[in-house]
Amino acid sequence: MHLLQTSAATLDDIAEPIDLGQTPGDIVVLSFTDSDLTGLAAAYAGELEHLPTVRLAHLRDLRHPMSIDLWIETVAQHAKVIVVRLLGGLDWWPYGAERLAAVARERGIALAVLPGEDRDDERLFALSTVPEADLKTLLSYFREGGNANLRSLLRRLACLAGTPCDVSAPQVFPRMGVYRLGEGATGLDALLADGSRNAECGTIPILFYRASLLAADTGPIDGLCGALSARGLDPVPLFVPSLKDPEAISFVRGAFERLAPPVVVTTTAFAAGDGVFDGCDAPVLQAVIANTRREAWAANPRGLGPADLSMHVVLPELDGRVLVGTLGFKDTQEKDEALGFAGFVSRPEPDRIEAAADKIAALVRLRTTPRAERKIAVVLPDYPGAGGRAAYAVGLDVPASVLAALSDFRDAGYAIGLVPPDVRKLLEALDDGTREPAFALDDYVAQLARLPDAVGEAMRAAWGTPEDDPDFRDGAFRFRAAPFGNVMVALPPDRGNTCDRRSDYHDPVLPPRHALLAFGLWLQHAVEADAVLHLGAHGTLEWLPGNAVALTAACFPEAVLGALPVFYPFIVSNPGEAAQAKRRVAGVTIGHLPPPLTGTEMSGAALELEQLVDEYAIADGLDRRRRDRLASLIVDKARETGLADEAGLARDECEQEALRKIDTWLCDLKDLAVKDGLHTYGRAPVTDDEAWLSCAEAERVALLDALDGKRVAAGPAGAPSRGRR
Repeated sequence: MHLLQTSAATLDDIAEPIDLGQTPGDIVVLSFTDSDLTGLAAAYAGELEHLPTVRLAHLRDLRHPMSIDLWIETVAQHAKVIVVRLLGGLDWWPYGAERLAAVARERGIALAVLPGEDRDDERLFALSTVPEADLKTLLSYFREGGNANLRSLLRRLACLAGTPCDVSAPQVFPRMGVYRLGEGATGLDALLADGSRNAECGTIPILFYRASLLAADTGPIDGLCGALSARGLDPVPLFVPSLKDPEAISFVRGAFERLAPPVVVTTTAFAAGDGVFDGCDAPVLQAVIANTRREAWAANPRGLGPADLSMHVVLPELDGRVLVGTLGFKDTQEKDEALGFAGFVSRPEPDRIEAAADKIAALVRLRTTPRAERKIAVVLPDYPGAGGRAAYAVGLDVPASVLAALSDFRDAGYAIGLVPPDVRKLLEALDDGTREPAFALDDYVAQLARLPDAVGEAMRAAWGTPEDDPDFRDGAFRFRAAPFGNVMVALPPDRGNTCDRRSDYHDPVLPPRHALLAFGLWLQHAVEADAVLHLGAHGTLEWLPGNAVALTAACFPEAVLGALPVFYPFIVSNPGEAAQAKRRVAGVTIGHLPPPLTGTEMSGAALELEQLVDEYAIADGLDRRRRDRLASLIVDKARETGLADEAGLARDECEQEALRKIDTWLCDLKDLAVKDGLHTYGRAPVTDDEAWLSCAEAERVALLDALDGKRVAAGPAGAPSRGRR
């Protein structure tokens, strides 16, 4: 049988038959969990003289039935003891578990099939040949964890294999607590009693899994702590078994109450739910310690594999977490020939840790800066959907919303200068050629030199030198912007050619012009903005080239915005595109009301097609096969219904180009819905309806809270016209 000896670096979680190349051993341990296996490898190194031969294998490598059959034939059937720690229950590895159960009974092998979670699993126990009392003892070693317990576990397995050993009972390790580098686990009381902490500058809780601490796999956490300390902050790593555990939830809530953090960072996966974060008004930032290999992340513009995207990005969004970046990736350790196993460790990615720390520090600075001193950049979208209309957003009257926001800011204590009396005067102020804000060429070149070389090279290849840019005049880049006290209102430069702005807006590979990068660098280093308020959907910044998620320093959304906190009022009827802002510019999207409708919305075949396109967007990155099936279905449906002709599809149009045209046509169609004017942010279209008034007030409060550096509660925004309040 000729099988792959290793798997390629890929983001697609597709099982292929592989040969682990292992030789038989007396004791065999399988697990889905890296921390189990790396911990056992470290424990084995300290127990060599007491143990028979041991083999370790990752269940990730034994998903294909051919791989399982070959491994059982060459390794498992020769073992004396087999332990399988199965995360997710029997349904995650049914063929392998049932085949091992049959072989163990045929050959008299001691088989322990154990759950990977904290709860017992009778279905797994029933497959085992080891008595239930012994199964629960073995589970206790795993669940308590740590080197001492795993060494005792190996000794107990040696006894089951016929090699007598002295064995200690499982030792209790705290299920949750404070981790201190070089000291291990401690309690919250001991932390608070430590007078050497720099708590006045901002205590930052960092939630991470207890399993990582027990496996001594804390490199990314240690790196983030060092980066935050270097920025004058006080990182406090808190380890928990999960955020579904009632005791852990109580511990976390109590820690937040006592630490009063300005920002919370969590590396835990999935959605926590249960109001874990509701008792704290600090924003919750999601930092990813990825299972994706580093080389796959570096090579694939999707950024993360389907499992990481689902567990660490999509589901945490349900808690209202803000994606702050990736701290590290899985890497293979040197193979231990005695174990037939090469473990995995989470390698910190220093550049990404520094970027995450910058974003955390920026949010702390925003929160601790008084409103009267806070500098806000209000960036106006200029979506190319309506010819001749500047500052255009879907469903939002952007100029009127700017005036409303400036009024609200003044009432809230921001330093606001003279505000234009009407929309026309506002737009005239932005285009006032006598006082164009500028960013000098020398300043631009100096800041560009701090970015990866690939950024400048791509822009020069596409657009030439900075001096060639149409917004460059008299030694500087000129911007359409106007200051109103500490608030700078600005229309960003076009991403590409003005004549091609419609096609350039969503181009996945076209670098921005020098002027757009200069605009972002100007906001960061000349305006010295504390935050960006992107007023309306949608802008071009979150659509710039780069990874779909888990950005690198060379990705253009990061190059343009840097660590600036981004707050983004977004129309409630378009959550799919709001996801781009969340995942690519760490945007806090605040839902706003759509305009009241006087006619019908999209319906019939067009509505069905839009729903399919939304499903396609969700599947992209999560399930490649479903994505490809949906792509074909969308194009077929468009042709069957005749909508392909309306969308401008040619008969021989390639699938990707057809999808792009269909998506553009649907966007245009939605924009043509018969609306009763445009919505003004924070204002109700009718003043005698309590539901509309309540929604408008919620918009104002959410925006002011967000700019105060407070958490915006997760959940759908209201839309009374759609029956949601």
